[in-house]
Amino acid sequence: MKDKVKVGLVQINNSFSNQNYFPYTVGILQAYAEKYLTRKTNYEFLIPIYKRIPIKLALQQLSDADIVFFSVYTWNIKISLEIAKMVKKNKPGTIIVFGGPEIPINNTEYFLKKNTIIDIACIGEGEKSFLSILRNYEKRNWEEVPSIAYIDDKGKYIKKLTCERISDLNEIPSPYTNDIFKPLMDANPKENWVGLWETNRGCPFSCTYCVWGSVIQNKICTYSFERLSSEIDWFSRNKIEFIFCCDANYGIFPKDIEIVKYLAKNKKKYGYPIVFSVQNTKNSTMRIYNIYKIMSDAGLSKGVSLAFQSVNSETLKSIKRTNISIETFYKLQKLFNKEHIETFTDVILGLPCETYKTFTEGVSSIIENGQHNRIQFNNLSILTNSEMDNKNYQKKYSLKIIETKLINIHGSISDTDEVQETQRLVIGTKSMPKDEWIRARIFGWMVSLLYFNKLLQVPFIVLNRIYSLKYEELIEIFMTHNKSLPIIDNIYSFFYSKAKDIQCGGTEFCKSKEWLNIWWPADEFMLIKLCTENKFQEFYKEAEQLISKYLVQRKKNSDKSILHETITFNKNLLKMPFQDKNIKMSLSYNIWDIYNAKLVGKDISLKKGKYYYEIDCSTKKWLSWEDWCREVVWWGYKRGAYLYDCKHIKQ
Repeated sequence: MKDKVKVGLVQINNSFSNQNYFPYTVGILQAYAEKYLTRKTNYEFLIPIYKRIPIKLALQQLSDADIVFFSVYTWNIKISLEIAKMVKKNKPGTIIVFGGPEIPINNTEYFLKKNTIIDIACIGEGEKSFLSILRNYEKRNWEEVPSIAYIDDKGKYIKKLTCERISDLNEIPSPYTNDIFKPLMDANPKENWVGLWETNRGCPFSCTYCVWGSVIQNKICTYSFERLSSEIDWFSRNKIEFIFCCDANYGIFPKDIEIVKYLAKNKKKYGYPIVFSVQNTKNSTMRIYNIYKIMSDAGLSKGVSLAFQSVNSETLKSIKRTNISIETFYKLQKLFNKEHIETFTDVILGLPCETYKTFTEGVSSIIENGQHNRIQFNNLSILTNSEMDNKNYQKKYSLKIIETKLINIHGSISDTDEVQETQRLVIGTKSMPKDEWIRARIFGWMVSLLYFNKLLQVPFIVLNRIYSLKYEELIEIFMTHNKSLPIIDNIYSFFYSKAKDIQCGGTEFCKSKEWLNIWWPADEFMLIKLCTENKFQEFYKEAEQLISKYLVQRKKNSDKSILHETITFNKNLLKMPFQDKNIKMSLSYNIWDIYNAKLVGKDISLKKGKYYYEIDCSTKKWLSWEDWCREVVWWGYKRGAYLYDCKHIKQ
């Protein structure tokens, strides 16, 4: 080759607040190729495209490329195809290579014939294929390249055998410590980078909605501690604030504890990294607890993710999670509550065999077992190459699927996006028909608004404790039309309309240019409306009426002051704008003690007396609704930081 082969790399990631991810996948491919190419000086790797930019700018960056590699997933497949199409149009001789989870393993021929601009599709782990494609670029002969598929010059579909996975991941050089990203960082000096990072590859589980544990990834391979610690040092030296760990099961190996210890040591020494985010393994109790205890003590964790998805046994069987212990999650929940370590629980709406009843009872049991910070209700989407992507599976469970715009929670609203990514949402099943799905979706939003956004968490916990009322029944009294309670009726109607809109292909989130120009979850959007439209006080009046009526029906109305005091107390605890004076309250019962005991897994009895409190509103005075929306509603979504601090005072 007389001239260098110019290699374009494209891995378009979602932004994270005001931060952007390193293009880790294409970075690691480049690092691997640079190590093993015999004539690496014959190749020039262009600075990768790592985020959504105007297609015109992307074409300028790739104008000199001889071959372009795209790493594709659900959040970037459409824009990647559009860029590839224009690259091919401007320079027909450019070789276009696509790889990543969005390449359909069992339907690659259709994918290639539908997208004729793609010359090669890589299937599975990419390092060896990437290296071999570059080695064979000059002859344009792909016969010896493993793990790829293509349409040859005669129109024949060719699929090569999948090569063995790399068992010793230390064969792969680090894109960080080998300065693969240095040109990218130099070209973008003001970028606030997020480090994508893997300590192992593979997943032993086979959840049907997920692609992590597919056949080619079920064996877990690891990197050495020496390799990983050197990368941590790199993150610290380069002041990388946030590290997102790509492992499917962090904590599955004993050395994972040593890794977080090293991270904690570096944070103390250098101040970086600030946050380390992981998806923990499913069946380990004490190791996960110890890992998060270390991370929490070091300030590395923003909360522990407990991925239940469902607690219904038939659902767990249908999605192949019966080998994952629900009791393990509950034990972890209790341990973390005891140590005041925040957790978040993932629940998926629309899974097979889930009914409205099992869904609502499951949510209630998760709260009853200690989740008081946040349940994240995720709508089930069909991922390419997951078992759920199989038509027979979809038919078996009568999955009702619609295509809708893919929007990031709290993502910025842009009027300039040239290509809209989409997803396939499940909006009904055999066990949860479409009308029941709507009810379940409303229930999830109501739980988030009333309980986890803390509007009524104090009275709900107290009523649960002293009257043994289940959480699902407390939520459900807010889920009917009641024209005599216009604020609550409006909340229900809004949630109902939003759920119907999703079923018709509408977005999952609510667009608000007025409030920070971002996409809000429906519950948070409603919270903002209640407060900014001056309906806050009226909401609490109606809530007290509604709950009081229910208590009478259940013959639980021994002392009406209990409900009134808990609701008033809860209202005053909520962080609100323009509040700069502390609030003093006297209560007739020890409801604050009951509430706080429940948060750490303890039960104490109701006692009558005189209890005096001061609610500390001096921590920060929000000077605008915008500040409040950002720091309480948005950022509080993860921290659960909706309530002011409160303390006993002597009278």
